[in-house]
Amino acid sequence: MYTRILVPLDGSATARHALDHAAALARLTGAPLVLLHVVEELDHCSGFEPATVYVRDVEPAFLAAGQALLDQAADGLRLGGLAVETVLIECKGQSVAARIVEQAAATRCDIVVMGTHGRRGLGRVLIGSDAEQVARLAPVPVLLVRQSHAAGTTPAQQAG
Repeated sequence: MYTRILVPLDGSATARHALDHAAALARLTGAPLVLLHVVEELDHCSGFEPATVYVRDVEPAFLAAGQALLDQAADGLRLGGLAVETVLIECKGQSVAARIVEQAAATRCDIVVMGTHGRRGLGRVLIGSDAEQVARLAPVPVLLVRQSHAAGTTPAQQAG
């Protein structure tokens, strides 16, 4: 049914939980996983550092941290026998959600599996939801996974 699964990762427990679900889906379908980390450049600069410092020190550091996040997740999945690719991109003025949707098309994925923090009310209005925007904009199905209340359980344990 699914031939390629896109999994955006941000380092949160919710994203890790979504990755567990995506891995279970990959085992069922034989589909490779495409792990994506989108870097929001503005999260990594104060605006006070000179451009040379940003280019020489700041940007390489946050890109290396993003790649390390992807590599750690990919290594664990590969040890479990799954096929995994990694993609690291920067927002470049676009929203995280727009970049995720773009990558779903660019990497020819036919489902996106991602975590959602389940914000409601004022928090949702003020912060917004990348997951909600991806679900609205994506040309493929989007599986939104909320953080489990039963921390430490796998998707299979939750189902059974």
